[in-house]
Amino acid sequence: MTISPVKDSGTNTKCMAAIQQSTSQEKGRSGSGRGLHIDMTPMVDLAFLLLTFFIMTSVLTKPFVVKLEMPQEEGDPPPVKAERVLNIILAENDQIYWYVADKSRLERTSFSAGGVRKLLLQKNAQIQKMYVLIKPSVGSKYRNVIDILDEMTITQIQRYALVKIDDLDKQLIAEAGLNPQ
Repeated sequence: MTISPVKDSGTNTKCMAAIQQSTSQEKGRSGSGRGLHIDMTPMVDLAFLLLTFFIMTSVLTKPFVVKLEMPQEEGDPPPVKAERVLNIILAENDQIYWYVADKSRLERTSFSAGGVRKLLLQKNAQIQKMYVLIKPSVGSKYRNVIDILDEMTITQIQRYALVKIDDLDKQLIAEAGLNPQ
């Protein structure tokens, strides 16, 4: 006896499984003489439909976006004293150059060992209402820009801006021994 798809003679519909009796000649190899055949096509269809449903309705990863708010004011910003501005220049090889007001005192730090965080916390404690100008050079990496923005959030510095590096800053870095490009 085997189960196989057959058409019902009365209604012309196809059954998923049917049992067929085998004759005595077909009993040759098996002792019972019964074979079972199940049509798995509907089960496979159902499995693929469920798989497709779960893939299309699930969210694999949620995108992470850095919140960056730009001022909406038009016109010139109010003047700020140079003593209240910390200039951070992102250079090659994860190096960071910085100065406050006096451009002749260019100093260097890096992201390793929390150098930037210590600098930001120290300067924020020393300078009331400090502004930070972040100047990425051509040789700096995108990862460094994201890292410095993260440090601004961690140290809770509210006033900072990304600005283009100018020729004087490039010259200062070149004199310090690193080519800013």
